[in-house]
Amino acid sequence: MADDKDVLRDVWFGRIPTCFALYQDEVTEKEAEPFYLLLPRVSYLTLVTDKVKKHFLKAVKPEDVEEMWFEYEGTPLKWHYPIGVLFDLHALNTALPWSITVHFKNFPERDLLHCLSNSVIEAHFMSCIKEADALKHKSQVINDMQKKDHKQLWMGLQNDKFDQFWAMNRKLMEYPTEEGGFRYIPFRIYQTMSDRPFIQKLFRPTSPEGHTHTLGDLLKEMYPAAIAHDGDAKKYQVLIQGIEPLLETPLQWLSEHLSHPDNFLHVCILPVPTD
Repeated sequence: MADDKDVLRDVWFGRIPTCFALYQDEVTEKEAEPFYLLLPRVSYLTLVTDKVKKHFLKAVKPEDVEEMWFEYEGTPLKWHYPIGVLFDLHALNTALPWSITVHFKNFPERDLLHCLSNSVIEAHFMSCIKEADALKHKSQVINDMQKKDHKQLWMGLQNDKFDQFWAMNRKLMEYPTEEGGFRYIPFRIYQTMSDRPFIQKLFRPTSPEGHTHTLGDLLKEMYPAAIAHDGDAKKYQVLIQGIEPLLETPLQWLSEHLSHPDNFLHVCILPVPTD
């Protein structure tokens, strides 16, 4: 892959200042002070909130403690989406810190997956990486790795170790020069205005004629309304890792540099704020 290490570092070390507060109906033993944390955009909520849990357990009766879960302005937050995706989808145009409400009761079974241990997060993360590599390399790279290599990817994410993670992830980002890119680009397009979780289809980084596909080409095919036509006011923001890349940006470059650790390019499409 093109060695744009500064971009990879900026993506990895992106943080969201966050204020966690206990749901008011669950405060019992004593008043719980809010808890502040810088959340890594590329990680998962349930992976980085042990300190949040310890902090609030002091204020809750032990018999009231069920599985911890989070919500923002009434929306339960899906822990299996990367933190940056949750923020971009639900809270992008609000003032920081991001205010998240913590619950220990009334787990919303219809909205969230259970996550009772880090092994659940690891299984989800590795399953995404395997799916991405099936799209990119017909699974050849991930299958050639040993179990300890898979573990290195997971431990790099879990322990926030950029070099440890990328020493192995680099292999998942390589491709034969003559092919000009991956077989297909692993991407997911999210919208707040839809009940559908996300759009995910097969899309190649180059056209049959050998032209480089761009972010604009992907949107034309998957979500044409996101592209403003000449003279029209822009209706949607298209975000990857919290920024709006130019529509002319090659998809292959985006996939190599702005994918999350799960190897997917997560694209959020939001209506432009009217106020």
